[in-house]
Amino acid sequence: MTVTTHTGPQRRPRLGALAAATAAVAAALALAGCGKDPHASEGDKHAEHAGEKKGEKGDSHKEGEEALTLTTEEAERAGIKVEEIRAQAMTETVVLTATIRADQDKVARVAPRTEGRITSAPAKLGDRVRAGQALATLDSVGVGEAHAAWMQAQSELRIAEADFKRAEALNAEEIIPRKDFVRAQSDRDKAAAALRAAGDRLRLLGGNPGAEGAGVARFAVMAPFAGTVVEKKATLGDLATPTEPLFTIADLGRVWILADLPEAALAKVRVGANAKVTVPAYPGETFSGRVGHVGSMLDKDTRTVPARIEVANADGRLKPEMFATAAIEVAGSKADKVGAKPAEVISLPDAAVVLMQGQPTVFIFDAGAYEPRVVEPGERAGGRTVIKAGIKAGEQVVTAGAYALKARKLKSQLGHGH
Repeated sequence: MTVTTHTGPQRRPRLGALAAATAAVAAALALAGCGKDPHASEGDKHAEHAGEKKGEKGDSHKEGEEALTLTTEEAERAGIKVEEIRAQAMTETVVLTATIRADQDKVARVAPRTEGRITSAPAKLGDRVRAGQALATLDSVGVGEAHAAWMQAQSELRIAEADFKRAEALNAEEIIPRKDFVRAQSDRDKAAAALRAAGDRLRLLGGNPGAEGAGVARFAVMAPFAGTVVEKKATLGDLATPTEPLFTIADLGRVWILADLPEAALAKVRVGANAKVTVPAYPGETFSGRVGHVGSMLDKDTRTVPARIEVANADGRLKPEMFATAAIEVAGSKADKVGAKPAEVISLPDAAVVLMQGQPTVFIFDAGAYEPRVVEPGERAGGRTVIKAGIKAGEQVVTAGAYALKARKLKSQLGHGH
């Protein structure tokens, strides 16, 4: 039996197909080893490039958050003030809470000198008045009687003078006794004295010797000096008496800052020492004054002595009964004892330091922008805070309007968070 095996032309096509499949698998494995096809690689490169640009924008945006820029109009509306910081000599101070009072040497409670009915009261509460200005007009029976007594005294004096002249002529011719002449002279002198007394009483009550008719009973209540009407109790038609003041006039060109000085500070504070006064009504502003008086007696309950600081108040901004804080420069500091100059420090108004993220921060103005900077604050006195670290002399620092910048900063941070 013959067995025939087909190994020729019939096997070659099958081997060709196998070789092609093997080549395709090899190519696929090669590409898998590279991890990307050419088109995918180009897409990734484009994505990386976009990512780099995106990262650059993010970095610049982050830098922009570090500083704020405002136009001149925006800064003015926000009340922002910038000052160049300078180091100044530091002096030891005693800080006291105080109350503003009117200068008691220039306060007058004006009342009529006699009883009368109020017919007019042109002076109003808060008016500035001059010395001798009429505050109110009254009708008084007493003034009318005083005017009548003055006129009667004038008449009696004229009679007495006529009698004296006649007696003088008769005495010269020795027609009447000497005693009659002396009596006539005495009566004339008594009448003259009575007229002076009646005139003095009329003027004392405020009457006008030259008045006529219904005006003889009228008199005016006048301001004793120039000042401001700080209290008024005059009402038309009321009966005014000398025991009840109708007006209170105060000269507020200078005010008193009254404080209680602790016993421990008595040896340091002296009359004439400089003082800085601040009030809540005008944050960031300081008023200069001097210690005018230190009490002589200690309060046994509070262990304090009253002290008075006198401050000029020409513009009238300081009002009686305002609360204030007074920083008094004290004597006998260590630098004074050794003859050395006081140390120089940098200080800012209290309002210039704000809390941001729990840290004391100020705003530096540089290159047209406001940059927040963390600082280390020190002691506070007279409305100012000593800055130990964080800024240096010569830098431009926001001394007013820091809270407005803080609000803008927080608003911008919230916007970026969204």
